[in-house]
Amino acid sequence: MAGSLLQFLRLVGQLKRVPRTGWVYRNVEKPESVSDHMYRMAIMALVTEDKQLNKDRCIRLALIHDMAECIVGDIAPADNISKEEKHQREEAAMKHLTQLLSEDLKKEIYELWEEYEHQSTAEARFVKELDQCEMILQASEYEELEKMPGRLQDFYDSTSGKFHHPEVVQLVSSINMERNTKIAATTSEPHS
Repeated sequence: MAGSLLQFLRLVGQLKRVPRTGWVYRNVEKPESVSDHMYRMAIMALVTEDKQLNKDRCIRLALIHDMAECIVGDIAPADNISKEEKHQREEAAMKHLTQLLSEDLKKEIYELWEEYEHQSTAEARFVKELDQCEMILQASEYEELEKMPGRLQDFYDSTSGKFHHPEVVQLVSSINMERNTKIAATTSEPHS
């Protein structure tokens, strides 16, 4: 069992070296890894104040939702792979990964992944919003690092109308206000 656990940990460890495809396609210098993204999502779940949600479950969902990408890579909309095909590839990857674990862990992790995939609980829906929110937070940070406010607008556009949880809506509003101030400052600067 220790050998297969080690194999599982090595596979999951590859997430540290899988860059987020959307940033690669947009030529972002030093794009974050999938595990970078999942880690901040888990922290976002940890700091939720919503007592209606099972916080522990949200953290687990955040840590597992992109786990299959250690095998299939980060499949982005620009890759022109159907949602069905993406799901099938990720499902096969999750079955392979969880086969390396004890029966209890295999069941727990696979069921969490399915819960997220099917958006079957309030926790899964909240974590999906965190996924989108973390992406635009990262986009705003890249724009700031590159000193190019507005460059990654399509990432913001892709999330339009997708935020409903009050905490996430408030966070997104803060990100947008901060970003719009920077964009306005850039466009009002005199050109030399």
